Amino acid sequence: MSVMDTNPAGHCLERSDLEELEFRRSEALKQGGEAAVDRQHTAGRLTVRERIDRLADMGSFHELAQLTGAGHYDDNETLTGVTPAPYVCGTVAIDGRTIAVGGEDFTVRGGTTFSAPRRKGGQGGLVEDFAFHYRVPLVNLIDGAGGSVASIEKRRHAVLPGVHGFERSVSLLGRSPVVSAVLGTAAGGPAGRAILSHFSIMVRGKSQIFAAGPPVVRRSLGQDIDKEELGGAHVAVDMAGTIHNAADSEEGAFEQIRRFLSFMPQNVWELPPVTACDDPVDRCEDALASLVPKNRRQAFDMRRLVRMIADRDSGFEIQPTHGKAVHTILARFGGRPTGIVANNPMFYGGAIDHKAARKQIRFMQLCDTFRIPLIFLVDVPGFMVGRHAEEHATLLEGMRVVHAAAQLTVPTTTLVIRKCYGMAGMATCNKNGVDYKMAWPSAEWGSLPIEGGVAAAFRREIAAAEDPGAKEQEIEARLRPLASPFRSAEAFAIEEIIDPRETRPILCRLVELAGTSLGHDLGPKGTFNFTP
Repeated sequence: MSVMDTNPAGHCLERSDLEELEFRRSEALKQGGEAAVDRQHTAGRLTVRERIDRLADMGSFHELAQLTGAGHYDDNETLTGVTPAPYVCGTVAIDGRTIAVGGEDFTVRGGTTFSAPRRKGGQGGLVEDFAFHYRVPLVNLIDGAGGSVASIEKRRHAVLPGVHGFERSVSLLGRSPVVSAVLGTAAGGPAGRAILSHFSIMVRGKSQIFAAGPPVVRRSLGQDIDKEELGGAHVAVDMAGTIHNAADSEEGAFEQIRRFLSFMPQNVWELPPVTACDDPVDRCEDALASLVPKNRRQAFDMRRLVRMIADRDSGFEIQPTHGKAVHTILARFGGRPTGIVANNPMFYGGAIDHKAARKQIRFMQLCDTFRIPLIFLVDVPGFMVGRHAEEHATLLEGMRVVHAAAQLTVPTTTLVIRKCYGMAGMATCNKNGVDYKMAWPSAEWGSLPIEGGVAAAFRREIAAAEDPGAKEQEIEARLRPLASPFRSAEAFAIEEIIDPRETRPILCRLVELAGTSLGHDLGPKGTFNFTP
């Protein structure tokens, strides 16, 4: 086999091996051809190579398996061109750190799976193997629907699901950070990989994800629905929580990926990176003293509290539009990555519903996997109640939070800001370590709030009273002084009551101490517990 070229006189000149190599490389860079690239741009999307360049440090991309594809030959077995495989992968540097990256090339056959003995991408593909063995983070740039039913004609047989399984994708979750960006339409295997991630993101109005697309839905259920209604960001991010975050553009998605990775270590054998901090660790905010309203029924802005105690501008929120009863935020204290789980009294009064429960579990497991200490900022009246809550298995999901919290191995600090009641309150403490619990003077806790709890515990006494309403208020007034956090501190039922203005200095000190103990417990967990 040879590769031929023609000079101006029409004579064929045989290329050298190095010239053939350069020709094949140049064919790969053409992707699906000029027309296909133009269609990608017309749709408002970048090509996979452009995406890699925008995500990575300039000039850092080192491609793997660039020559994979389908060669085109004439009758003399002379190579005339190459259609590259519809997947591009390799390594890049992001903020100077080595990252494995790969993504479907939608300009080549819509990014559908390339039929070859070994895969470049996808489950069990080269890029996953590379991230696994070299213990580096992996970024999936997803823009394809995976396999195609048309491939059965080429193979002459169907493939049993599981032959190319997700075993490597799953094992990676216990070793190195995995990020997936859905940048087009994802179904099948690519959609599955997007979910088997520590952090996922999509672009509003430009990307969709679903188990099967509109044609399959129409054929199987008779529902006529477009792909944005079926799996756009409003559904996948805001409602279902299938994907963590959404961005308004691909550039915005890349920025969020870089922010997320900045909190992560390269793998579970390393500690998260500590960065320089010019925000004084002893900074005290006077506004914290008046942040919690005197009216116990009045909400306050928990995100504002986080901004006042964490390193300035360090917060990165995971799933901000889903499960709104709880905030899950990566931030830094004295430059050290920290996970914050903060109840949101502005949504359901902070009561945990089924969405918030699943969100909290995923975030706690993320932090536990990568040795990121946790801070709970607590204002939770309990699990959400009522018919809707029961229909959505809120009690089941809530107890799964308690179950996950009981398995935490990272240092955890619990700071009760206001309410901490019932089993939902149990999900804010880590019983496996020092279990350090603090509170502001505004805090209150117990099995049930006095209001409502009195009506249940003293039901007969209240019913027998001449004035039941007055009797209920009388009992509440009798019990309320006993609920003071200072009474708990007297009995050593809580470790410390702090001035709200002291919050940042105290938390910075505890996070620093956490780093000392975390350094002695690196490597994979004995029992793998990260669940997407």
